[in-house]
Amino acid sequence: MLRQGFRRCAGLVGSAASTSVVRSCATLPAARHGIALLSRNRIPLRSIAIVSRGYGTQAADAEVQSNEATSTTTAPTDAEEVTRFADLGELGVHNNLLNAIIDDMGYDVMTPVQAKTIKPALKGTDIVAQAKTGTGKTIAFLLPLLQRMIEEDPSLALRKASRAARSDDIRGIVLSPTRELAEQIATEAKRLVQKTGLVVQSAVGGTHKGGMLRQTQREGCHLLVATPGRLDDLLRDPASGIDAPNLAALVLDEADRMLDVGFEKELNDIIDRLPSRDEKVRQTVLVSATIPDNVIRLARAMVRPDDFEFVQTISENDTLTHDRVPQHIVPVTSWANVFPSLFEFIDREDAKRREDRSMKPFKAIVYFNTTALVELAGELGFQRRRANLMKLPTFSIQSQLSQVQRTRAADMFRKTRAGVLFSSDVTARGMDFPDVTHVIQVDTPRDRESYIHRLGRTGRQQKEGEGWLLVPPMSLTSARRLLRGLPLQPDKTLEGAEADIETGELPKYHQETLELIQSIGKKSILNNAYTSLFGGQKMHREELLDDLNMCTTRGWGLSMPPAVSSSWARNQGLPPSKLNIQDGRRDDAEGGDFGRGRRFSSGSRWSDDRRSGDRRSGERRSSDPFAEMSRQAHRDTPPRSGGSSRHFGRSRW
Repeated sequence: MLRQGFRRCAGLVGSAASTSVVRSCATLPAARHGIALLSRNRIPLRSIAIVSRGYGTQAADAEVQSNEATSTTTAPTDAEEVTRFADLGELGVHNNLLNAIIDDMGYDVMTPVQAKTIKPALKGTDIVAQAKTGTGKTIAFLLPLLQRMIEEDPSLALRKASRAARSDDIRGIVLSPTRELAEQIATEAKRLVQKTGLVVQSAVGGTHKGGMLRQTQREGCHLLVATPGRLDDLLRDPASGIDAPNLAALVLDEADRMLDVGFEKELNDIIDRLPSRDEKVRQTVLVSATIPDNVIRLARAMVRPDDFEFVQTISENDTLTHDRVPQHIVPVTSWANVFPSLFEFIDREDAKRREDRSMKPFKAIVYFNTTALVELAGELGFQRRRANLMKLPTFSIQSQLSQVQRTRAADMFRKTRAGVLFSSDVTARGMDFPDVTHVIQVDTPRDRESYIHRLGRTGRQQKEGEGWLLVPPMSLTSARRLLRGLPLQPDKTLEGAEADIETGELPKYHQETLELIQSIGKKSILNNAYTSLFGGQKMHREELLDDLNMCTTRGWGLSMPPAVSSSWARNQGLPPSKLNIQDGRRDDAEGGDFGRGRRFSSGSRWSDDRRSGDRRSGERRSSDPFAEMSRQAHRDTPPRSGGSSRHFGRSRW
């Protein structure tokens, strides 16, 4: 068992700066790894939960730097740490891979994660590595994987090998939890293999399966980067032509995230359809930001218990992003104030940077809890630009967009110097967007881990960044409970946040938002945004109902809130007297019936969802048991003694 394997070589945990490697060494000959390995610091499995740093996410990125590409020294011993890519030649890494890294990609000095991971992975043993996103871990697992494929078939190092590639002879597989991250890994892999004959293909959900299969069957494939759902589908389909009888290596990236979103069944099915380790020995590399119980269970099923290493790349003294990035919380008095406050903040920060050229251009990601709100924000951003109210380009990424649309938006935002990306959680993990100066989160996220992962999109590579959280009154209680101990500072500098639009004139940004919303042609966008908010609100639901009714009538300028069915009202447990009930009617695509319905007596309120909004709410309230298990296993360290008074948990707002 994996746990027993760790215990067999239990030892002392070394200093924070040293590489912590656990070997399950009971059956491994010392000659294979060298006597010097015995001097390594080791960690028993029972200590992983202690050594693993809370979430282990979004620490500062370690940027690969420049150096020389030649080495004539003897091969490094097991006790020596290799820090330069050029030195990997002495460990057997093929020159065609090294030349692509050093000459074409411009990398010379390894990041700490690469230095700690690549060397043990090159030995061919299975690897369980704890590594944060944004630390160079993609190359850390890709390079050993590609080298192993070449070692098993040296002809793959030559470009002409690409002509013989077949879709039913895949030699390496990388699994990733999201489409965006899989495509990002595939792009990096293609850069690494450009001087070899290795062919890289990607297979992700949300893309045309037939087109992918035709391309793979035509071009062949040695390395397949895939999402679990799509790979499982391909391996199940006997007509796909996808097979891996000579699989040399399998990598699971973001393993904890794959389990959190419910891919355990697909992973087990994939393993069952790949050659057994008795038929074909393969190397398995499992990379995870955190090591909860479910990741340990997955490792037991996938890695060889008598031939693996645990590589700890997270130092005890690492400063996590959520400790060092300034964070601000802005309580807003109503949902009607959210978008006005958001655009007021964007304009203020952008103007500040346009006036002071010494500051980095304003580049922000705005996270929402529902896809419907992302869609509305994207439409409002587009309308603001068209009305010349803002100069910044805006982009949107959410799960209802096609993969092509999401990839295009991600690429454009990645390349822009300044701009705003409205996003759901699909970009919160693993995605690398350079020079993001601000992460803005609207409403309390569904869990503490989501907040931290989102925040980790800024402050990367030791650069500056800021976090902002806009919280409506119904969510304040959950925010206090969920984010206790984080250094959130109350901020009351936004005029629109506390405006009372029920009793007075609409302030500037409220009036602007009202006019923009009225210019939206597809009224179902408003309907879906309005109704989606009930999916994650477990407390103060009637207060939310009253607030949203005021928001849509006073703040959005609608005669009445969206119509809902009586069955929906019953499912939501909301009083029909406060709802705009319209059974047996269907809104026109352009919103012909939107905001119409039976009138209510003075003081009554209305609200909520239709079918598409209900679906998105269901996404948000996933019953996946792994999510709760992961949350229980990933507890942040408590606030430091004496520091709580400046933290969110003690703040009065």
